[in-house]
Amino acid sequence: MQHRGTVRTTVVAGLGAVLVGLVVAVVGWWRLGPVAARTVWAEDGGVFLRERVADGPWDLLQPYAGYLHLVPRIVVDAAWTLPVERYALALSLGSCCVVGVAAALVFVLARQVVGPWPLRALLAAVPALLPLAPYEIAGNTANLHWFLLALAPWVFAYRARSWRATAGLAVVAAAVTLTEPQTVLFLPLLLLAWFPRPARRGGRPDLLALPVTVVALGGAAAQVVVSLSTPRTPASATPRPLDVVAGFLLQPVNGLFRSSAGDVVRSVLAHGWGVAVVPALVVAALLVAAVVVGPTRARWIVVALAGASFAVWVAALYANGVDSPWATPTPVLAAARPLRYAAASGLLLLSSVATAAGVLVTWADGRGGPRSGPRPGGTARLVGAAVGWCAVAVVVTSAVVGTAPQLLDHAQPASRRAAGPEWAPQLPAAAAACRADPDLDVARVRTAPWGASVPCERLR
Repeated sequence: MQHRGTVRTTVVAGLGAVLVGLVVAVVGWWRLGPVAARTVWAEDGGVFLRERVADGPWDLLQPYAGYLHLVPRIVVDAAWTLPVERYALALSLGSCCVVGVAAALVFVLARQVVGPWPLRALLAAVPALLPLAPYEIAGNTANLHWFLLALAPWVFAYRARSWRATAGLAVVAAAVTLTEPQTVLFLPLLLLAWFPRPARRGGRPDLLALPVTVVALGGAAAQVVVSLSTPRTPASATPRPLDVVAGFLLQPVNGLFRSSAGDVVRSVLAHGWGVAVVPALVVAALLVAAVVVGPTRARWIVVALAGASFAVWVAALYANGVDSPWATPTPVLAAARPLRYAAASGLLLLSSVATAAGVLVTWADGRGGPRSGPRPGGTARLVGAAVGWCAVAVVVTSAVVGTAPQLLDHAQPASRRAAGPEWAPQLPAAAAACRADPDLDVARVRTAPWGASVPCERLR
């Protein structure tokens, strides 16, 4: 009977993960809008496609811009095997499916930190609901690495219970680390899979954590080697620390509650910095509360996600020489577009808040188990529940801000691909040019914001 109950629980959990993954993939696809979903973006039609055409399917570990891009290249390779007119749709759909798979994995792996399934589902759905996601990072392979970065802490910290599970997790760890170099920020979380040592093994180290640890360290080392061996052009500018902090408040933090970065700047100009600082203080208070009352594993993951959010923002600005006067905003700054780094940083920050919500609600309900700290009394339980549900409200508010315009007005989100150019309608003219000139090897097809060279042998 106990075995049957365990099997039933596993099946239900698996079906729940599949459902969460499907919902995230569908919502992510829907939020793109029809034009953006049919438009090839940046490296998807540039570097990745060019190297796929030149090198064939052996381009998977080809460095670009100082690091490896394993998963994006796999998606590009798969899309290129289809009829060429379906390339853009295949990339968009494939990218949304990868995010859905990542969400399903978060739903499963976060169970050791966030018990109630509705709160884990909310945490897993963060990539699809983030207000800034469709503007640039969603639905293309060039930015898939940000979503895998948000998956990394759950992969590293998870304590597997079987060799089959740890083998699958090692494959995921390889995919994550060989796609995003900043996963090194989460490597310390590997210790959570090793310690405390499980009593069932008599206090001995749990070697089930070894495969993931070896693969994660190996993948991170490969990224470091590639990064150090790649010549880099020095950044053209160095942002001021005050501007970096102010920009973090204006874009990643307040981007959780407003889908337009310009609206935040205009609010600050009209009402002062309080409108930007207060939401940041609320988020900080929720995270601190979760760190205070949560179990050890939860504390470290909340801190790691929040810390990585700021670290990603800082590293991106200094590495790319982004020097904007965020500390002294002007009407001109209100017209500036949001940075893709803001969406990546906000993705990690919102994941941290969603994790904190699950920790606080679980603690207040007294269901955290013996390792979750002291059981709360009546007053503490009430306060903890209130704070926990406030954290849930923050995540839900961010989701509503991201999806409400489409639900109410049937309007598509602002996107750098919203005006196209769509891929497929350009191919008949490109094919005609190839047929008219037998010596022509490639035809140019416009993409956003660059262009692609499509081999004539695929068009004739």
